This record gives sequence, structure tokens and C-alpha cells, in this order.
Amino acid sequence: MAWTVQPLLGLISRTVWNASVRTSHWHTSMLALRESLPMRAEPKKKKKVDPKREQAVRDRLKKRLKKLERVPPELIPIEDFITPTKFLDESRVRDLPKVTEEETEQRALLMKEWSRYKQKEHKKEAEMINSMIEAQQEALQELRVESEDLYQAALKRDQGLFPLELQGCSYTPPIPGYQAPDGKYRENTKVYTQ
Repeated sequence: MAWTVQPLLGLISRTVWNASVRTSHWHTSMLALRESLPMRAEPKKKKKVDPKREQAVRDRLKKRLKKLERVPPELIPIEDFITPTKFLDESRVRDLPKVTEEETEQRALLMKEWSRYKQKEHKKEAEMINSMIEAQQEALQELRVESEDLYQAALKRDQGLFPLELQGCSYTPPIPGYQAPDGKYRENTKVYTQ
């Protein structure tokens, strides 16, 4: 984009003027006045330093440092480790119900029976998983005999498997169209400053 401006009083020929006029905003003209950054900036005014005021600031900082060194910083208490005093009351002792000897014997037998049942359940589950893995390996070997391409495709990881979302069972069936209310709470978090 060349600027066409009439030369002043014919002092500069048209060809020299056109050559020297800037062709874009990135390039400056040779005839233009060039200024550097210091020319455009104003000189900084020096602040008048009051030696008394500066000394007073230094003294205040020294006093503050001495005070911090004398008093150790107060640690913020971890409220989870502090037992509330209402729970330390001696009168709040709950007596355990008396259990007869027959009842304790029955509970012990019940626990043994339960542990045997859980052990059998675990054993069955482990056997089932092992048989499934063996069947899978056998199927993969058969697939490899049939076609190597299908075998390689079967070994690829299924990317759509994760993220996996499961919903467990609930105590009651869901109510259709139920809108859960927003919970209300009071903010009583203590803020400690040091």
C-alpha cells in the first residue's frame, strides 16, 4: 500500500518521495523522524527520602522480628484428635447387656459356621474364575488355528469398556420423577490466624 502525497514545494522529486514513503505499517520512512523509547519517556522523579522515616520503618521491622522470635507460633489444633468434653463425662457409661454362657457358645458356633460358609463361597468363586480363564485360553488357541487375524483382533483391548459405571442395589426401589432436595447446612468451620 503506497501512499501518494504531493511533494512539498517540489523540493523532492516524485520518484525519491515514492521510494522513501513507507509501504506498510511495519517499515518507517527514511524521511520520517525516528524516535527511540527514551525520547518518548518522561524522566523519573526521584523521591525525596526522609532518613528518619526510613530508620523508623527499619526499627519497626526489627521489633516485629524480635517479637516473632520470642513467641513460638501457635499451632492450629486438629479438631479430629480432640475429644469433646461432653464425651469425657464419667456418668455417661453404658453398661453392656449381660450375656449368658449358652448365648456366647451359640454365637461362637454361629461365627464358625459363617466362616465355613464364606470359605466355601470363596473357593467356588475361585474355581469358577479359573475354569473361565482356562476356557478362554482354549478358545483363543482354537481361534489362532483358524485365523491369525481374528486371534489378533480378539487380543486387542476393548476401549469402550472403561469408564465403567455401575449402580448397586438400593434398599427401596426408586420413585419415578422424584426430585432430591438440596441439602441445607450451617457453615461453622473455625478460622485460625497466626
